[in-house]
Order: sequence, then structure tokens, then C-alpha cells
Amino acid sequence: MMYTIRLPFFLRLPIKNLFWRKPQAHKTVYLSFDDGPIPEVTPWVLELLERENIKATFFCVGENVQKHPDVFQQLIDAGHRVGQHTYNHLPAFKTRNKTYRENINKADKLIQSPLFRPPHGQIRLSQILAMRHQYRIVLWDVLSADFDQSISPEQCLNNVTQHVRNGSVIVFHDSLKAEKNLKYALPRAIQFMKEQGYRFALI
Repeated sequence: MMYTIRLPFFLRLPIKNLFWRKPQAHKTVYLSFDDGPIPEVTPWVLELLERENIKATFFCVGENVQKHPDVFQQLIDAGHRVGQHTYNHLPAFKTRNKTYRENINKADKLIQSPLFRPPHGQIRLSQILAMRHQYRIVLWDVLSADFDQSISPEQCLNNVTQHVRNGSVIVFHDSLKAEKNLKYALPRAIQFMKEQGYRFALI
């Protein structure tokens, strides 16, 4: 499985509506979750965040919102921010622009957020430019890789603790595929970042 925990600087396009990282005067991180909401995992994440007094940003798949509106409402009621992640996790590089935009519009009817994260981090320049007036496109600075079932939970944790820095946008996944790594790494990563003096902010 090919992915990069932190994208190199030269791949970070200097386009106004792209959000990768935002350092602050006080050490700050932006915790985010992709692919939910689902009843098997998302409520566990919400309970942990409530105990830790942390607000996060959830990039939701429209199809999951439609299937589990009660779990989606839990996100809203808990004061977390939501963004969209297409209707059914559509990969941009394999999809025509018109089809991709229609899929996003379908999700928008359910999620209604100005924040968008492209699945797999894939997005064409033409798609960015077409969306620049409607969405803030949120990528990331640190990928936990919790979805990768070939890595250990300890490695998942290390992916975060070894790469986090002031302003990092950190990605976890509230999905079944990520559940094992997520449940080990997320509480420990939060503890580590708090011990290092980070505060948690919303995107």
C-alpha cells in the first residue's frame, strides 16, 4: 500500500483554498477523522474526545451519513465540526470531473459544510480550481495510517508522535478497517500531545 505519512514540501501546492498546516503562537494541532460516521466506531471516538475535552473535525462520507443520521447528529450535538468526503469515497484520479462534482453535490445535500477532504488525498488541479469558491479543501500534515492493517498499532502511534509539529492537521479514520489501530493509537497520541503542550483546535 503506497502512501506518505507527511507529504514533502514541494508537493504542497501554494493555492489559497488548500489547508495543510497552520502553526500558531501556542503549539496547536488539528485532529481530524475520515470515512464515518458508523455506529461501530464513531461513538467510541466521541466518548474519548468528550473525556479529553477535545473538539475535532470529521470528514464524513455522504452514504454513511444517509445510513446513520443518528450518529451524524451525535457529531453535531457534541460540538464537533463536519466536512464532506464525497458521497461514496470516490477517488478523484479515476473519476471524470463532471462525475466527481456530481458526487460531491450529492454529499453536500446531506452534510452542508464548506470543508472538503478528497478521498486518498487525490485531487486534480482542475478540480481544485473548480471548487475554490465553494470549499476549503483540507488535506493533512500527518497521516496516522490507521487504515493500514499491515502495520502494528504501535507503528500507527509512532506515525503521529514522530511527525507531529505545531500546526499539524492529523488524520485518523472512524472506520472498521482502522478500528484496531485507532483504538490503540488515538488515546495514546492524545496523551503524548497533551504532555508535549499541544492544544487541540477546530479547522
